[in-house]
Amino acid sequence: MAYKLDPMDLKQILSLHLDGYSNRKIGRTLGLSRNTINGYLKLFKSCDLPIAELINKTEEELRELFPSHSTINNSRFEALMSYFEKVNLARNKPGFTFLYHYQEYVHSVTEPYSYTQFMEHYHRKHTKQRGSMKLEHIAGNELYIDFAGKKLEIADAGTGELSPVEVFIAILPCSQYTYVEACFSQKKEELIRCTENALRFFGGVPKAIVSDNLKSAVSRSSKYEADINRSFKDFARHYSCIINPTRAYAPQDKALVENAVQLTYQRIYYPIREMTFFSLAELNKEIRRLLESYNDLLFSRKEASRKELFQSIERDQLKSLPSEKYELKGYKRAKVQKIGYVYFSVDKTYYSVPYRYIGKQTQIQFTQSKVEVYYNHERIASHDRNPSKGIYITNKHHLSSCHKAYSEWSPSYFIGKAEKHGSSVVALISGLINQGDYPEVQYKRAMGIIQLHKQYGSERLNDACWIALQANTYSYKRIKNILENNMDKLGYPDEPICSTQISHIPKHQNIRGATSYQ
Repeated sequence: MAYKLDPMDLKQILSLHLDGYSNRKIGRTLGLSRNTINGYLKLFKSCDLPIAELINKTEEELRELFPSHSTINNSRFEALMSYFEKVNLARNKPGFTFLYHYQEYVHSVTEPYSYTQFMEHYHRKHTKQRGSMKLEHIAGNELYIDFAGKKLEIADAGTGELSPVEVFIAILPCSQYTYVEACFSQKKEELIRCTENALRFFGGVPKAIVSDNLKSAVSRSSKYEADINRSFKDFARHYSCIINPTRAYAPQDKALVENAVQLTYQRIYYPIREMTFFSLAELNKEIRRLLESYNDLLFSRKEASRKELFQSIERDQLKSLPSEKYELKGYKRAKVQKIGYVYFSVDKTYYSVPYRYIGKQTQIQFTQSKVEVYYNHERIASHDRNPSKGIYITNKHHLSSCHKAYSEWSPSYFIGKAEKHGSSVVALISGLINQGDYPEVQYKRAMGIIQLHKQYGSERLNDACWIALQANTYSYKRIKNILENNMDKLGYPDEPICSTQISHIPKHQNIRGATSYQ
């Protein structure tokens, strides 16, 4: 099954390539095949623009440059990799043989590999995993993040009730320079905020952020290809790095950050065990003070502290921070209504989209200030966010021609239309619009009156409006009746006409009056 690569992943491929990652390592990191990465990099290099310039382009621009390239979801290979997880779990059990598991594998899939291919793929994958287990870290390459298993507490100043709070920990593995922060929960909003604070604390960005398989970071964990939460992936794109979750069934991946957690218990938790804090700010202030002392401690086997190692070997290897902080995005799905709007359920408001997308399923991406609507990864509408409930936010360019005309209706619009047909038409339309509390009703009547000029001409319409004004009548039906019965052709009377004097029967030489019957 072919599918288009997310433009967000295109930017990650570019970023990793610029960071010096091999094609094989990029594929392993992003869960894509090496051939896929090779294909994309050939496309990138064949483009007239340098890769350093491509990475600064928007997702829409990348989509235009590389619209048709797709990757192949090799279900056969994925089934094999999935089965290897079972093999690895059984490796240390008595009586284990590869042949036994290969025979079991053959009966569990529809298109099995040969035994030679089975062993080749396993040893190749097994060797890679063994190689990655070495505790050798490159300066500026990774940042490990996790939440501590044990919580701290803050007290209510009025009742004394204690509320548990989470503790976020981030560590640069090469220098082991550490950041600690208390927060209210492990939700994605808190995770992203704490990770951003950690990057600001370190003063730079690593090539990759290594997280445990937190629910707020990973939608679906896997030993080979985890699904990253879209908000967290977007956060990484903003900071020009990638998210690399630790592998399932690979505890060695977590060893460093878990050791940092244990040290946090000793250096921060224990000193404040008998202290009471009445706010998160108070707690974090004390954590920051103890953290500074912790990072200044000399390693027992090194003649330097974490902070000194960071400053000497790791700080300059981090990428520069972007000028703007990340603004958290939320995601909602919505179907475009018949009137050309999507319903934004968070604020209970409506936002317009181009009318050609009526009936389509869209994705809404929103921040505190913006609401953007996407269809097939393409942005089709962008609005300033308005939290007022029940209102319709309209971009006139999104409307069809008839809707555009309707949206332009106003008193000045109709007065301008009436001026083309005479002063009496202007006077009548002005009086009509000023009547009633709901102008849209009067607008429809005004349009009907003005449209009568197409059938009767401007001069007759103006005369008919003069007659109606004399009778203090502002009715579309009355003016149409005057024109249909040729009452406008009788000429202007010397005295104002009262409404009771206006007859629906036109004058004619063959019609007798009341005096003929006396």
